Amino acid sequence: MTTGVAIDLFRQALFTTFWMCLPILTIGFVVGVVISLVQIITSMQDASFGTVPRLAAFFFGLLLLMPWMLNRMMTYTVLLFGDLGRYAR
Repeated sequence: MTTGVAIDLFRQALFTTFWMCLPILTIGFVVGVVISLVQIITSMQDASFGTVPRLAAFFFGLLLLMPWMLNRMMTYTVLLFGDLGRYAR
């Protein structure tokens, strides 16, 4: 395996990870901003009020996006194992 192939393999892994995490992180960011705005407007500073909706949003986001994430991961794995001969050199 040459240095270029190793760098390309690592780059593909990072990009796949980035694109799989981006929707979940976006959901967490949007829900966090909305919860913070609601807490500012209502002057309610309870920690569980911010944590529980955020965790629920992550959970439902994962349930909604799991087929897409699984498909993306399976595609990456099939491409990786399909090109295994290239990496063994």
